Amino acid sequence: MRVIATAGHVDHGKSSLVQALSGINPDRLAEEKARGMTIDLGFAWIELPLPGQEIPESIGIVDVPGHIDFIKNMLAGVGSVDAVVLVIAADEGVMPQTREHLAILDLLAVPTGLVALTKSDLIDDPEWLELVELEVQELLEKSRLAGAPIVPVSSHTGKGLADLRRALAGLLGELPPRRDRDRPRLPIDRIFTLSGFGTVVTGTLSDGHFALGDPVEILPDGPSGRIRGLQSHKTAIERAAPGSRAALNLSGVAVDQIQRGQVVVKPGTLRATKLLDLSFRLLPDAARPLTHNLRVDFFSGASETPANLRLLGVEELIPGAEGWLQLRLERPVLVAAGDRYILRQPSPSVTLGGGEILDPHPRRRYRRMDPVALERLATLAAGAPDEILLQTLERSPLLSLLDLIGQSGLGTTPGQAAVAQLQAAGLVSGLDNGRLLLAKSTQSALLDELTRLLAGYHTAHPLRQGLARGEVRSRLRVKGGRSAAGELPLRAFNDFVEQAVVADLLRANDSVLWLATHRIAYSPQQSQAVQRMLAAFSAAPFAPPNAGETLALLGNDEELLESLVEQGLLVRLAGGVYFRQADFDTAIARIAAFARQNGSVTLAQTRDLFDTSRKYAQALLEEMDARRITRRVGDERILR
Repeated sequence: MRVIATAGHVDHGKSSLVQALSGINPDRLAEEKARGMTIDLGFAWIELPLPGQEIPESIGIVDVPGHIDFIKNMLAGVGSVDAVVLVIAADEGVMPQTREHLAILDLLAVPTGLVALTKSDLIDDPEWLELVELEVQELLEKSRLAGAPIVPVSSHTGKGLADLRRALAGLLGELPPRRDRDRPRLPIDRIFTLSGFGTVVTGTLSDGHFALGDPVEILPDGPSGRIRGLQSHKTAIERAAPGSRAALNLSGVAVDQIQRGQVVVKPGTLRATKLLDLSFRLLPDAARPLTHNLRVDFFSGASETPANLRLLGVEELIPGAEGWLQLRLERPVLVAAGDRYILRQPSPSVTLGGGEILDPHPRRRYRRMDPVALERLATLAAGAPDEILLQTLERSPLLSLLDLIGQSGLGTTPGQAAVAQLQAAGLVSGLDNGRLLLAKSTQSALLDELTRLLAGYHTAHPLRQGLARGEVRSRLRVKGGRSAAGELPLRAFNDFVEQAVVADLLRANDSVLWLATHRIAYSPQQSQAVQRMLAAFSAAPFAPPNAGETLALLGNDEELLESLVEQGLLVRLAGGVYFRQADFDTAIARIAAFARQNGSVTLAQTRDLFDTSRKYAQALLEEMDARRITRRVGDERILR
C-alpha cells in the first residue's frame, strides 16, 4: 500500500489535479468549497497499475493546503507519505510556498516524487513553458527531488494526466515494501463520528498492521479501546497493512477523548516522551543563526507541540549548518527513533529546519558541551544500535548473537545491550532455544505464509486433518535465510511450530500441522456412508471388508477414507488391510496375552485365535513387529 501527497503554492491547482486524477473532490469543508481554497487536509485515492503487478494498486492521496496561513495543517499530512507531487502552476512558476514546501519535503526525507506543471493549457507560448521547466529544474537541483520528472498537465482538458499516472506508477514501483515490525502506529489526522458506528479516526499506518478486534490504546494520555471496523478507501477490510491510509472505527473511545496528533498503537508497544535527542539542519535561507534556549514548535506525524530548544556542542548554528539538539517538550509526544520532524518558529511563524529523532527516551539532560554526550549523538546519527541490528536481522534472518553483532559492525558490549533491548520490546525473538535470532517482522511474515499455506490446504482437502510437517517445512521460505533454499533448520522449524501452537494459531502432531480454526465436517451423505462402512466392520471385526470393499462402502471417496484414518476411526495395516481402532486394540491385547501365557505366538495360532484368514493375521503380527511389541524368531513371535 502506498500514499502520496500534493505540495505547492496556494491556488496552483493541487485540489483540481487530485479531482482530475481520482474523480474525488478532496475539499470536504464547506468553507473550503466556498473560498475555493484548501484549508485542512483532504483525502482521495487512485488505482495505479504498478510495474510487475497485474492488478492495479489503490494509492492514497493526501491533499495539503498551500496557503502560508495553513502550513501547520500541511505538515500534518506529509510526514509519512511515500512520494510527493509538487504542484507548480505553469502560468506563475515557482512561488514562496513552493520553496517552503520543497524545503519541508527535504527535511522530512520524502523518498521520491515528481513535479506536475499544472495549468499548462493556459500557456500558448512553448518558450514560456520551457523557461518555467528550466526554473523548476534549477529549484530542484539541491533537493532530494533533483532530476525528478516534470510533467506538464491540465486538470481542465485532461492533457498530460496519463503521462502523470505512468510517471507516478514508475516511481512507486521502485520503492521497497513498507516494513511490518508488528509495532503499528497510526498518527490521527482526522476524527469524526458516524451514526450507528461511533468514533472513527483516520491516518497513515506505519511499522505494523492492525486487524479487526485488535485492542488499541491512544497515546499520549488517551483512552484504550478496540477496533470494531476497518476501512481503506471506503472499502471494508479485515487487516490494514503498513503504508496504507486506514479508517479505524473504535469501540470504547469517545470523540471528545481524543484529538489530532495522538497516535493509535497496540498496547504496551510504545511510550510517550517529553525529552528528545535530535540531529538538526538549519535551512540555508534562515533569517538568522539558531541560538540556545529558543522557543520552537515541534512537528512530527500529525502532532504539533511547543518546546524549548537546547543547542549542543556550539554557541550558535549558522544557516545551512547541521548540529545536535535536545528538546524539552511542553507535553508528551509519541515518536520513535528514525522519525523525521520539523521545527518552526512560533512568532513570526516560519520554518527553521528539521532532521531525525536519534533517541526518543534519553536518560538525562546533557551539559551543552559534554564531549561524551556529543560522541553518543554522533554514533546514534550514524545509526542507532538497535536500528542497525534490526535492519541486519531483517536482511539476514536466523543469525546467532555473535554473527548478528559481527555483521552489524557494532562492538560486543553495545551490540549485546541493543539485542537485549530489542528482545525486551518484542522486536526480536529466538528459535532453536534462542540460538538463532530473527526479527519480529520476519516471524510475522513466516506466520502469515504458514497460515496461507495451511488455509490453502484445508480449502483443497477439507476432510484431511492437516499438511505433512516435512512438506510444510520444505515449502516455508525464509527470505535471506541461512540455507540457499531458504528452508528453516529442523530444530528451528520445530521451535517455530511449537511457538505457533502456544500462541493458539495452529495444532500439530508428529505427522501433520493444521490451523487451530480448522474443523472437519462431513456432509449428510458422507456421514451415512461412514455409518454403513462401520456397520460392515462391526459385523466381522477380525475379517473386515478389504481395501476395495471399504472404499466402495464410502462411495469411492478416497479423501473420506484418508480422513477416517487420520481421525483414528480406522487403522491401516500392510497389504491394504483396515481395522476399526477398537478392534485393532482388542486384537493386539489378545495376541500379547497369548504370547505371554505360552511364551510365543505363531501365524497359525493368531489366525485360529480370531477365526480369521491368514492375510489378516499376518497384517496384525507385522504391525506388532513394526511397533516393537513383538520380535520374530523363525516362525514364532516373542514379546519384547
